[in-house]
Amino acid sequence: MRVELADVISSENKEMSKQAEIELLSFDSKLGQFPVVKKEPFVLTFTNEENRRLSIQGETEVTIAIPCGRCLEEVEQVFRLTIEKEISLEGGSEETAMDGFSFMAGTSLDVDQLIFGEILVSWPMKVLCREDCKGICKRCGANLNLTECQCQKTELDPRMAAIQDIFNKFKEV
Repeated sequence: MRVELADVISSENKEMSKQAEIELLSFDSKLGQFPVVKKEPFVLTFTNEENRRLSIQGETEVTIAIPCGRCLEEVEQVFRLTIEKEISLEGGSEETAMDGFSFMAGTSLDVDQLIFGEILVSWPMKVLCREDCKGICKRCGANLNLTECQCQKTELDPRMAAIQDIFNKFKEV
């Protein structure tokens, strides 16, 4: 969704509120593509502060399905976003002063780009379905939270593989 801000930018000390809808269907980044499960409409408030700054404020919640870092089960992660941005209006023209922001194109604000940047900054380092998640078996891929696999549990030191081969060759039957 795009919001046109020409009226606010051109009028000193003008304030405008606008209800915004998030149109993102998925969060696409270098980490992968994650579906947006739930998104709340929210009110953005724009304030021209003495023709020096444009203040953007708002709050919303976005829920994204992210795979667990251990077992790969989908986990709904809620992002509570508080948007507080200030853009300088001083300089040659409004357009050149706002070019450094990816969510602004001239006097038009792209709400989805603004939300994308806020989610990216808030992205968790690791997501777990639960604190004691057992993960998946390295050999058969079974989800260890749901079932016990019959794979060999002991892991040998790879540096000792040559000695293990010797033991296997001379094993008594």
